[in-house]
Amino acid sequence: MLKIWGRATSANVMKPLWVCDEMGVPYGHEEVGGSFGRTKDADYLAMNPNSRVPTIVDDGFVLWESNAIVRYLASKHGKGSMAPSDPQEYADADRWMDWQQTTVLPVMTPIFWGLVRTPEAERRLDVIEAARKEGIGVWGILDARLAGRDYVMGDRLTMADIPLGPQCHRWMTLITDRPAMPNLEAWYQRLLARPAFKRWGGVLPLV
Repeated sequence: MLKIWGRATSANVMKPLWVCDEMGVPYGHEEVGGSFGRTKDADYLAMNPNSRVPTIVDDGFVLWESNAIVRYLASKHGKGSMAPSDPQEYADADRWMDWQQTTVLPVMTPIFWGLVRTPEAERRLDVIEAARKEGIGVWGILDARLAGRDYVMGDRLTMADIPLGPQCHRWMTLITDRPAMPNLEAWYQRLLARPAFKRWGGVLPLV
C-alpha cells in the first residue's frame, strides 16, 4: 500500500493527502517532521536525503518533492481526469503547479512565517507588507485565469489545483486587507465545499 510520510500541517504534505482522498486512493500516513521529528533519522534519510517532507513509498518506489508526488499519483490513478491525457493540457496543468513553487510560494512564505510562526513582537511588518502587496498581483494572475472556469483547467478539479489550494487558504485567512477577486474567491469556496480539501488543505496550523 502507498505510504505518505510527513506532518499533515505542512502545506506540502497536504498535497498528496488531498489528491489521494480526491481519487479514492488508499494509503497509510505517518506523521514526521516538525514537532514529530524523525526526518534526521537514518531510516528516513535513506528515503529522503533532504530531511524534508513529504516522502512517499509506493510498492517500494520512493519519491520526494511534493509536486512531483502529485504528478505521479495523478498520472497513475487519475489519467484523463486528475492528470489531463492531452499533452498540451497536461503541460498547461504542469505549468500552474510550477508557478505555485516559483511565484506563489516566495510571496506566501514571508506572510505565513511572519504572521503564524513568528511571535508578534518579533514580526517584520515591513517584510509582511511587501509580500502582501506583491501577493495582490500574484493572486490576481490566478483570478484572471479562473474567469469563466470553475477550476484552473476548466470544469473539473485537476492536479493544477492541488498545490495552489492550501496556499490560497492561507492568503484568504491571513490577509484581510486585499482587493476583491471574484473568480479566485469563487474557486476557493468550491474547494472548501470539497470534503478532501476541507480535511487537508482548508486548515491553518498555528505551530
